[in-house]
Amino acid sequence: MTGLTLRPAAVTDPAVRGLIEVHLRDMHGLSPAESVHALGAEALDAQSVELWGAWDDAELAGVGALAALDEVRGELKSMRVADEYRGRGVGRLILRHLIERARRLGMTSLWLETGTAPAFSPARGLYLSEGFVFCEPFGDYAPDPHSVFLTRSV
Repeated sequence: MTGLTLRPAAVTDPAVRGLIEVHLRDMHGLSPAESVHALGAEALDAQSVELWGAWDDAELAGVGALAALDEVRGELKSMRVADEYRGRGVGRLILRHLIERARRLGMTSLWLETGTAPAFSPARGLYLSEGFVFCEPFGDYAPDPHSVFLTRSV
């Protein structure tokens, strides 16, 4: 999708906070609470996390975060496209931007967790189409029938 501007997002921005809250609510509606690993606004405000927004003029089209796992590994968190922008390439734009940010920060691999429910199928398809492959749980994650894990080299 053209015409969008990607820029750092602040959780203090009401549009950003609102989209994060919608994301968390939806995740809790799709998975048991113990299987929801999406970050809330406060966790996304950490120094080790870069939060980015895709803006269509003054309207927020989507968000995504890059969290440092260590010096060379990053984790994608809280990828969310606003409902009215779904299917228009916003998620791919944010994902490619986060991959490039990871590369520029010297990271050598990216990791993520997403759900197994049918509603997560578009997200899984997006990640797989951008070079991610399924892997075992990483970091503090444990095997979970409601989660799948993916990784790719940067």
